[in-house]
Amino acid sequence: MDKFHDECGVVGIFLNSDEAVKAASLSYFALYSLQHRGQESAGIAVSDGNNLKLLKNMGLVSDVFHKENLTELKGRIAVGHVRYATAGGRTIENAQPMMNNFILGPIALAHNGQLANHSSLQEILAQNGSTFSSSSDTEVILKMIAKDYKLGLEQAVVNTVKQIKGSYALTIMTKDILIGVRDPNGIRPLVLGKIDDGYILASESCAIDSVNGTFVRDIEPGEIVFITKEGVRSVKAFESAGEQICKQTCIFEYVYFARPDSQIDGISVQGARLKMGEMLASEDSIQADVVIGVPDSGIGAALGYSQKSGIPYAMGIVKNKYIGRTFIAPTQAERENMVFVKLNAIRSDIEGKRVVVIDDSIVRGTTSRRLVQILRRAGAKEVHFRVSSPPVKFPCHLGIDTPTKAELISNQHEVQEICKEIGADSLAFISLPGMIRALEESCPDKKNFGFCEGCFNGQYPVKNNS
Repeated sequence: MDKFHDECGVVGIFLNSDEAVKAASLSYFALYSLQHRGQESAGIAVSDGNNLKLLKNMGLVSDVFHKENLTELKGRIAVGHVRYATAGGRTIENAQPMMNNFILGPIALAHNGQLANHSSLQEILAQNGSTFSSSSDTEVILKMIAKDYKLGLEQAVVNTVKQIKGSYALTIMTKDILIGVRDPNGIRPLVLGKIDDGYILASESCAIDSVNGTFVRDIEPGEIVFITKEGVRSVKAFESAGEQICKQTCIFEYVYFARPDSQIDGISVQGARLKMGEMLASEDSIQADVVIGVPDSGIGAALGYSQKSGIPYAMGIVKNKYIGRTFIAPTQAERENMVFVKLNAIRSDIEGKRVVVIDDSIVRGTTSRRLVQILRRAGAKEVHFRVSSPPVKFPCHLGIDTPTKAELISNQHEVQEICKEIGADSLAFISLPGMIRALEESCPDKKNFGFCEGCFNGQYPVKNNS
């Protein structure tokens, strides 16, 4: 793994009509649009007003769901999930949504993020008689809600979110209510949309577009929304307790995770990547003949770099779209060489030219080294590697699958050493102040503007207490 991976994507659907399988089919389309956020498992739970039904399995959305089993998921409320595992192993027991039947009624829950205190909470729950069927922190959240369910659903959810620490965007469903929750730092994104006869909650706005919905707004940090037939009601659990809300959205949502056609907290993802490329060019003075971007998330920054520098943009690299998680590479050497199968150079774009290649990040350095080899093999005269994020020096405990410090090349080596390691003629990263400025220039509303920058400077909004 030479790229960061976000843990997952979540969806919630609430319909006022009782059309048989519409909630499930809308969830299916929304999850399909969020497939980039997780490829290990997928699941949908539905409510028909009386009972909850769940279907989940390992694999892509298209592997798990088909016409026959979707028609069995009848109901007007649904929550869905695609997963890339960080907390908990890669097993069906940890696939989501998670559902339990409790004395006061069933609950299904989908979670994007990672709790920093799940181990201590699980221990407390276990001491009070709770049992667990998975190693996922999501089950901890579900059992926390169940513990206080007798106080009423709203109070149970409020009590739970005040005790869990970390990153979380949640979609929760009972027999007749859909709930959305975003952590008080807003680390993980969650958006609200309107559909013809109801509402949708999703990790990204592209999921709203996929079901022909209308974007309404971002769920605010620390906000809980309850969606019923009466409409959407908002609860600010942390503000009512006088606690400080400070937005610190994961900065890698804009760099890499989110689709370019999404917007998060008022910022267009593609617009942010263009600005990062422009800022990178303004901090750089290299002379070159062509700029290319590493597909897919490096393309926006490459376009911005080209516009600012005046160096022509070319496609340069083509990506094989048909490599999924079934592509098997048994040995480490073969895994490192997978980039030769995934990416290839367009010789006519780069042969005999001084090439600036833009990527979103360098994690271990393996992919970067192979990219340089690909470009030289295709006849590039010079290869100048540019990165639209600062050096990644610290692992994440808030929902991103990252290597250890020792495996992060920027933690172990200075820029010139990395340049030599990957075989480039030169290497430069955008500065952290430059990156923040690019995001600020992309943001129409500067109120409560802020990002988690922990992977660059080690300063995370929540400590790891597990």
